[in-house]
Amino acid sequence: MATINPYLNFLGNTEEAFNFYKSVFGGEFAIIQRFKDTPHGDNMSADDKEKIMHISYPIGNGNVLMGTDVLPAMGQKLNIGDNFSISINADSEEEADRLFAGLSPGANVVMPLEKAFWGAYFGMLTDKFGIQWMVNFDYQQK
Repeated sequence: MATINPYLNFLGNTEEAFNFYKSVFGGEFAIIQRFKDTPHGDNMSADDKEKIMHISYPIGNGNVLMGTDVLPAMGQKLNIGDNFSISINADSEEEADRLFAGLSPGANVVMPLEKAFWGAYFGMLTDKFGIQWMVNFDYQQK
């Protein structure tokens, strides 16, 4: 069955926030990816290249806090109150398809489910109630 974890958005201070959380909860980050490591990283400002594209921080028993920097240069905005998503990590592509399809009626599909450059099957939508969802299946977990 899929696991559900919070995904937080920050306006340029994701690294600071996650280092703070790490000082509180202990442990280590599982993944830190910067925008400079993305396929479009060469087209970004030096400052934006160093921002966090994705960070994954295991907390407790099976919980993962994740986050990213919102980049105004990419047309992104941060609004307090909608600066988080619920991330579902599915056990298979089929489960990801089923969950995404189930959440889709009346939704705004931000990114359809597709194979992503980081080795996952991934999509995003805002459901008919205004809740932001990320659906993900990591191919490495097979």
